[in-house]
Amino acid sequence: MTTNLLTVAEIAAQMRVSKMTVYRLVQSGAMNGIRFDRSYRVPETAVQQYLQFVNPGH
Repeated sequence: MTTNLLTVAEIAAQMRVSKMTVYRLVQSGAMNGIRFDRSYRVPETAVQQYLQFVNPGH
């Protein structure tokens, strides 16, 4: 099983929010992320789970 890891910039563009918003979501634990050196990568499934949580039924 392979997991697509997205960058903060990719998630921000997809969600149409700022990169800082994505950083805050990851750092607060609202969205699972993996820290690589000085950057974060977020599994695509974590983004989908977060969006389902904040917008149930869509």
